[in-house]
Amino acid sequence: MNIALIGYGKMGHEIEKIAISRGHSIVSIIDVNNPDDFGSPAFKSADVAIEFSTPDSAIDNYRKCFAAQVPVVAGTTGWLEHMDEVKKACSEGGQTFFYASNYSLGVNIFFVLNKYLARIMNNYPDYDVKMEEIHHIHKLDAPSGTAITLAEGVIENISRKERWNLEVEEKQSDLAIHCIREGEVPGIHEIIYESEADIISIKHDAKSRKGFALGAVVAAEFTKGKKGFLGMNDMLKF
Repeated sequence: MNIALIGYGKMGHEIEKIAISRGHSIVSIIDVNNPDDFGSPAFKSADVAIEFSTPDSAIDNYRKCFAAQVPVVAGTTGWLEHMDEVKKACSEGGQTFFYASNYSLGVNIFFVLNKYLARIMNNYPDYDVKMEEIHHIHKLDAPSGTAITLAEGVIENISRKERWNLEVEEKQSDLAIHCIREGEVPGIHEIIYESEADIISIKHDAKSRKGFALGAVVAAEFTKGKKGFLGMNDMLKF
């Protein structure tokens, strides 16, 4: 499979290594220094583009991929206010887009576990719930896309929580998300249920970026030849 990489930071380098090890070819690498390459024959020859850039540049990158008729596996978070535009491009414009807030298999298992626990805890109002997420100092968005997905899973299943709120709980119906940025932490997410009697918590702690990169390459393999808006539920079928 021919893969284009958009964004060539630490994640881009890790994705390149894994893609090559799985027998794929990297036909184009686009970073801040060569944005004109979206129009190049090399980029247009890609079966899929894997994009890990920045929240500010992501949506413009997706538009350029659509213009070149190259399917996208999107790894950037912090741009979700444009999601309706992307879904419309898929439903009405014939584009292909795979989005996950986190590409790690372990995290996607954690998403399912989070919803299951939330359904149980809905019956026990003595427990309040909050969340903490920790990432490296280079991460630009807060809360993380993974934290937002986890928060949505809690809110869908606990009737006493109506919305998430960054850092603080302004109302009892708020789910507070505490964000920490330190060192080179790949990502830690913890859901905490606390009563006067005890604490129940579940946590996912990423050891490295390798799990995210592998998941993105597997998603690209799944996306090749497909149409429409895709996600982890389509690929993993939990």
